Parts: sequence; structure tokens; C-alpha cells
Amino acid sequence: MSDTADIIVIGGGIAGISAAAELARDVRVVVVEGEAHLGYHATGRSAAIYVRNYGNATLRALNALSHAPLAGELLGQNVLYPRGELLIAKRDEASAFEAHLADTDGIERLTPAEVTALVPILRKERILGGAIERDAQDIDVDRLLQGCVRLLRDRGGTIRQGAPVTKIQRDASGWTVETATSRLSAPIVVNAAGAWADHIAAMAGVRPIGLQPMRRSAVIMALPDDIAGHKTWPLFGSIHETWYAKPMAPGLMISPADEDPVDPQDAWPDDMVLAEGLYRFEEMVDIPITRPLRSWAGLRSFVPDRSPVVGFAPDAEGFFWLAAQGGYGVQTSPALAHICRTLCLAQSSDIDPALLASLSPARLMT
Repeated sequence: MSDTADIIVIGGGIAGISAAAELARDVRVVVVEGEAHLGYHATGRSAAIYVRNYGNATLRALNALSHAPLAGELLGQNVLYPRGELLIAKRDEASAFEAHLADTDGIERLTPAEVTALVPILRKERILGGAIERDAQDIDVDRLLQGCVRLLRDRGGTIRQGAPVTKIQRDASGWTVETATSRLSAPIVVNAAGAWADHIAAMAGVRPIGLQPMRRSAVIMALPDDIAGHKTWPLFGSIHETWYAKPMAPGLMISPADEDPVDPQDAWPDDMVLAEGLYRFEEMVDIPITRPLRSWAGLRSFVPDRSPVVGFAPDAEGFFWLAAQGGYGVQTSPALAHICRTLCLAQSSDIDPALLASLSPARLMT
């Protein structure tokens, strides 16, 4: 089966789907997703939290731009819910604690007593202090993803699932993307393939960006029956991000905050990594560690400067990068989708040129 479009988007996670929904306002878009289900990899395994102060300066700018869309402007419904983020410093972590407070906005300093009032299972005697971002919010990732799917389809876009790309080539008329069952042609290809983005570039004969997938693991652990009120606790974790925990039915999601380099894959957790992370968590709480109810892992993909890569490839006309979102892809997806549409369609925009330069793939090609 052969078909044509104005833009082909490769990747059916939140990055590709949200960008396709934006592009479909103006042009005909087809999304190609290798898995049978949308959002199967990083999107479906996200910690699902919006934290304005998370990431470097580029990411914080994207976080700020994404808040209003997530709060209702994008879908006509809010996908954010109160949570808060509490970072905890141990008594020997004063320097890191002060550096964090100096480098963030809207963060409140807490005493050990105030920390344990919020999360009673923490050991007050081991705590120097806490830094809380009360405006951090949970994201309903499924509602966001499915809402973007509806927008895309309502605007005439189409999605082809269970269709791994087998070949990509360019000729004088544009790009051709082949799967086992179809052949698509378009002037522009958006590479939103997550951990596989460099693989897609190699298929297309485009210079890679040096993407490195990193495994991030988590478990669900039940809490003792006598602990009440945990559903309202903030996400809480180490100031050095060596572990974090978040209320999630039926207890706590606990992550060792691992970043182990791996090849693109359907990620699974390493038992030793989980055990080490649970040990670090156990040092800071006064509850017993029980056997996890379930565990999983996902991939967070970075380039060396840890900023996303968004823009046309310098070495391939019509090949657009939308990659390297790291652990920030869900919360920055509205801003990156808007930037993708603006650049792909050469639209006028009030986006800060310095922000665009910090996202451009050209920065990696020097």
C-alpha cells in the first residue's frame, strides 16, 4: 500500500503524537509506530510528574511554556493534579542543599520537623533539611496521550501502529518511509523515535546525534496497614537524586534513580540495581522494606548536554529531529510540539531564538 502525506512522524510516544496533533492543524500527517500500542516505552513508564525546576536552563524554559497547555489550554481539560516535590538533604549534604536552593525558584526550605510532618516515615535524626516545590504536580499521562490522539484524528491525521520502519530513503521528490505493509512519501520526516532515534537516522543516511538511552527502574511497594494519609504525600527523594518515592496505589513507587547506559530495547530492571536503591531508601525511613509487588524499567535518552534535540538536520533536507527528551519528555511535550510545528512549517513565532539555538541539532555537529 502506497500513500502520501505532507509530514511523516516516526514514533507514537507522547513526543510524536503531540507533535503530529499540532502539525495536523495545517497539514496532512501520518504517524508510524513500530509497537502495537502507543506510548509503549518511555511514555508509558514515566514517573508522571510536572516539576518546573527540573532540568537545565533549556528544560526549565520548556517546562514553563508547557504548564498552561497541560493545565487545560491544550485539551480543554486539566491533566495536572496536586502533588509537590520534596528533596531531602542528609546531615553531610549541606553544600548540595544550599546549591539546590540557590539555583531554583519557588522552592521553600523546610526544617527536619517540617519534612517529617509531610512524610512521617522519614527519619528526622538523619535529615539536615528539605526543599519543597509545592507547585509540582502529577500528570495524567494516559489522559494527555489519548487526548492528543483524539486531536490528531479530529484534524485528519492518521496513525499506523504495529508498523516498524524497514527502510527510509530520499530522492528529488522527498522522503519515502517503508514498513512491512506500506510505503509512505512526504517532503518532511519527523524523527520522534525515542531511544531508537539514532537508529532511524542511520537508516536514512543522516548523521546521528550521539543519543544514549539510560535505564530507569522502579518498584511498587506496599506500606504497613497502620500508615494512613500517604496518598497526599509529595514525591520525595534524595537531594543527590540517588532514590525517590511517590505515592502510587497500593503503596509507594520507589526508584533507585538509576541511569545505566543501555542499547535501545524493551527495558527491564536489574535486580541488583533495585536492591541497592531500596537500601538507600531504607536508610532514610523507619518502615520495613517488603517484597515489591511489581517492578519495571524504562529508557531516558540523552545527548551529552542533556537538552532535547529539535530542528532540521543540517546534513539532510526535510529530516527533522524531535529527540533526546531524557526524563522530561512528558512534561515538555506541549512546548516541543509547538516548536516542532513552528519550525517544520516555517511559521512566525515569538519563541526565544536562544531557546531554539539550545535545541538545534546543529549545536552537536561542530
